[in-house]
Amino acid sequence: MIFQVEENDVGKRLDIFLHEKFSNLSRSHIKNMIDGGNVLLNGKVVKAGEKLRLNGVVQAEKPVLQEVKTKPEDIPIEIVYEDDDLAVVNKPQGMVVHAGAGNTSGTLVNALLYRLKNLSGINGKLRPGIVHRLDKNTSGLLLIAKNDFAHNSLAKQIAEKTCKRTYIALLEGTLKEQEGVISTHIARDKKHRTLMNVCPETEGKLAITEYKVLKYYKGYTLVEFDLKTGRTHQIRVHASRVLHRPIVGDREYNPITKINGQLLHAYKLEFTQPRTGKQIVVTAPVPEYFEKVLKKLQEK
Repeated sequence: MIFQVEENDVGKRLDIFLHEKFSNLSRSHIKNMIDGGNVLLNGKVVKAGEKLRLNGVVQAEKPVLQEVKTKPEDIPIEIVYEDDDLAVVNKPQGMVVHAGAGNTSGTLVNALLYRLKNLSGINGKLRPGIVHRLDKNTSGLLLIAKNDFAHNSLAKQIAEKTCKRTYIALLEGTLKEQEGVISTHIARDKKHRTLMNVCPETEGKLAITEYKVLKYYKGYTLVEFDLKTGRTHQIRVHASRVLHRPIVGDREYNPITKINGQLLHAYKLEFTQPRTGKQIVVTAPVPEYFEKVLKKLQEK
């Protein structure tokens, strides 16, 4: 849908303007639409708080709302750390974090509702306890908040970059630079809206990733990535579009990959326990299928 900014809309925040147009949607839902790059102001991706000017043009797809109820399900999950305020889960590859279009069961949230007595309610009924997310085909560690106090603290740590999230990925080809920092802006790909892409500064959000080569194999490079921001598909985009060394098994950004199973794993989390202030470090080794690929490459 396309809306033109009129005189009585001048100075309004973009999210408030859209909330008036889509009164059946919550403010948080609208913010997610804007943050996800699904709303354009004068053809550009902007922030939810962007102030409107006369004759501006807002493009937004009105979502088809479907009531989704998340129920507890007895799904095995690995909890690698737990206390009264939070848990850290080692999510397997192929598991969706929370319910959405086409995914109403079998998600991590379904499993959490069965395994944990309490979960924070800040993100609503569809995403209880979820502080941050991993893509469906990315494995590894996720922070889960059991109460709102812990959720706010952990979310603040992520926003202020005091929570460190480290990943391991196997990349196609030989990466010449042994370490570096990638700093770009990322937004929805204009041709393929389910994907992200590098874009001009005015059109997307800042995405910063540090990387370091761990090991070279014949035709492949094992790399450690340290997220400084948490944009959608950030590591996958930076690997494929900036380093030009896409992640092995990532069929969306690496269609010619010969290996089934995306070899990207969130293996370490470093954060402060919200109530005690204790520094906590949690690690999880790469999954068995990932390790098997590395062993085969080592043999060669």
